[in-house]
Amino acid sequence: MENEDPFIVRVGTFFMVMGLGAFVLFVTSDIAEQVDFDYLFVAMVLLFIGWTMRRSKAPPPPAGRFSYLRKMREDAKNKRAEKSKK
Repeated sequence: MENEDPFIVRVGTFFMVMGLGAFVLFVTSDIAEQVDFDYLFVAMVLLFIGWTMRRSKAPPPPAGRFSYLRKMREDAKNKRAEKSKK
């Protein structure tokens, strides 16, 4: 399976992973009772940058898993509409 994401989306994913790592460092510094808020600020900045880059990714195509159920609901709705017209 080949990954066909654009380069910007991949860089955005990298920044998000680095931001999560910085947040883990912040949490561990809090557990160690030597809180370093620099990790929190770096995490927030990296997550924001990564999120803005990942936003440009196109949504996946619909899988069509529930197309039968959707068709049944539309048919029932159409029957109700015809029944109310009569």
